[in-house]
Amino acid sequence: MRPVNGRSGILCAGRLYCDLIFSAVPRMPTLGTEVFAEHLTLSAGGGAFITAATLQALGQPASLLTTLPAAPFDEVVKSDIKTCNVNASHCSPARNGDSPQITVAIANSEDRAFLSHQSGRAIPDIVSSNLEEFQHLHIGELRSLVEHPKLIDQARAAGLSISLDCGWDDEVMSGKIDVAPIISAVDIFFPNKVEFEHLLALGLPENLAPLTVVKCGAEGARSLDARGWQSAPGDPTEVIDATGAGDSFNGGFLSVWLENGPLMRCMERGNQCGHIAVQTKGGFGAYEHWHKLT
Repeated sequence: MRPVNGRSGILCAGRLYCDLIFSAVPRMPTLGTEVFAEHLTLSAGGGAFITAATLQALGQPASLLTTLPAAPFDEVVKSDIKTCNVNASHCSPARNGDSPQITVAIANSEDRAFLSHQSGRAIPDIVSSNLEEFQHLHIGELRSLVEHPKLIDQARAAGLSISLDCGWDDEVMSGKIDVAPIISAVDIFFPNKVEFEHLLALGLPENLAPLTVVKCGAEGARSLDARGWQSAPGDPTEVIDATGAGDSFNGGFLSVWLENGPLMRCMERGNQCGHIAVQTKGGFGAYEHWHKLT
């Protein structure tokens, strides 16, 4: 990363889950039936962490701003954060009485579905002076920014650039919450194809953010800026577990973007990280393989 005014760190903010990932399922469960998965993985999850882990593996110093899940799952996620060498000094423990924050992910070769339990605050309070060591803020999901809208002003006051993943949340995506001002306030918006098409159906313009990057799975990625659309196709691959692939894409994209790399190269690196991610179990299961891209 090229330091800006002596800064070189990336802060990734958002909810942190303990993921229970059931993979290689023959079909998605339906009411009144039971399905057996071949594999079960227990690991740290959430968009902010997986993006941070990807960035750290690619040689970009990444820190996490989040609230840890309640015990006993906090020990699982703290171990995974340490394994990935992500800086956890800006993480806070869950409050007494908070229930565990868990995501059950069910994945097959085509896609994945999630059932999550949110508890307490997504991120701890932070002030602008605590952000001055960083160059960039990445927010793991739109819901966390809806809950903590002051984060944008704090980051701007500290001179940071900002990126935002979308993530699916029924309430946020219902159209009852005006997300347009939030999305337009960041530098890069990272929805996936389904999320982007849903936002367009709600009437939001496609060019809300200065740069919108749409993640299209096996089809690769598309980006829209003042010059128009560009596309970077993906490579076919066997999908073992797609959990966290979009967040891995974010990390790969940002690792080049923060070096002022060309937009096409940013998307290509994002596609590479997502490609590797779907070939491993767990949201950050590809950690040791991302190193090979540096």
